[in-house]
Amino acid sequence: MLQPTDVDWTDPECPVARATDLVGDKWTLLIIRDSLDGKRRFSEFEKSLGVAKNILSDRLRLLVDRGILTRIPNPRGTRSEYELTDAGRDLFTLILSLRQWGERNAFGPDERHSVLIDTSTGQPVPQLHPFGSGGKELDPQEAQVAKVGQQLP
Repeated sequence: MLQPTDVDWTDPECPVARATDLVGDKWTLLIIRDSLDGKRRFSEFEKSLGVAKNILSDRLRLLVDRGILTRIPNPRGTRSEYELTDAGRDLFTLILSLRQWGERNAFGPDERHSVLIDTSTGQPVPQLHPFGSGGKELDPQEAQVAKVGQQLP
């Protein structure tokens, strides 16, 4: 469980706010995406993202400090590599959800885009859908946030 001490929480009692405080930056999410795709070296992130070195260094440092990546020193003393921690790998569902939202909403009908493939079947990964405890697909209006100290009906 991540509990960084240097974060000034936007809304301390909201899990969505805390998550975005930790990983809500564009470059941070793209570094996590690239890490899930197997990239590990600074030069790989730099080439993939086209981001300025100072921004990339800052985001990698924050991801390490916040327990999402771990820095692995190279035994030869040359450049280190970065590896996702358990908390970092746990972001797979978030990245998949963003990907699938982007496929549905950020491309025109005839625009080409990358596709995430299930390596066991060779087929696109099925769409994510939230389900209620009864097994029925859950719509947003069928869910409610129970805020701290609030009694639900």
